[in-house]
This record gives sequence, C-alpha cells and structure tokens, in this order.
Amino acid sequence: MHGAPGSHKQPGALRTIGEVSALLGLRQHVLRYWETQFPMLQPVKRSGSRRYYRPEDIALLRRIDDLVHREGYTLRGASQLLEQEASGGEALRASNSSEVSDLNTDESMRKTLSKIREKLRSALEAG
Repeated sequence: MHGAPGSHKQPGALRTIGEVSALLGLRQHVLRYWETQFPMLQPVKRSGSRRYYRPEDIALLRRIDDLVHREGYTLRGASQLLEQEASGGEALRASNSSEVSDLNTDESMRKTLSKIREKLRSALEAG
C-alpha cells in the first residue's frame, strides 16, 4: 500500500510537479499556468526545465487555490492581493473581505435579510 506521491519525503524536501498536483488536487497544466500569472511563484527549475517545488511554493499554491476557488478572486485579483500582502499592505484585503466576513455570521445575515424584506415591503406598499 502506497501513500500520496511524495508522502515518503521529509517535510522540507523538494516536490515534483506531479507530487504537488496530487497533493493539492490541481492539474499540472494549472500549476504551470499559475507560474505565468503569479510572478512570486518561482519553483526551482533543473535540467530539462523540470520543476521542483519548495515548501514555501506549495504554501503559496495553497493560498492561490483558496483565493481563486474558495474566495472567488480572479487570477488578476488574487495576484494583486498577494503582491500587496507581500509588501505588507493587508488593508485592501481587510476592506474587501469585511462585508463578506460580516455576512458569514448568522446574526448579520438575519439583519441584512430583514433590511431587504423591509425595503421590499415599503416598495410594494408605495407602488
């Protein structure tokens, strides 16, 4: 019985694109494309342009995957956000995500829906 590709390696070891693809559940062509869209993603390239991903590359790929596939960022938006975070400016992310995080709470969602209901009721009564 074998584990995931690369699971036998030490935590700090370099991983091939196949191993990273299996680890993150992303196709290899997506990983290669993301290298063109995210300048900060630069895996080590050896003979024949074989890519080897460091632990920090894998962490960055996880972050990109979260931004694009879970938080709804475009590739361009995710790239801009990561560049700002790298330069220490997390204010943009905080301002962009404050509304989303507010809506994630049940109480806030109830309040928002109640306001919408009241606006709809007022509009129907007026119209």
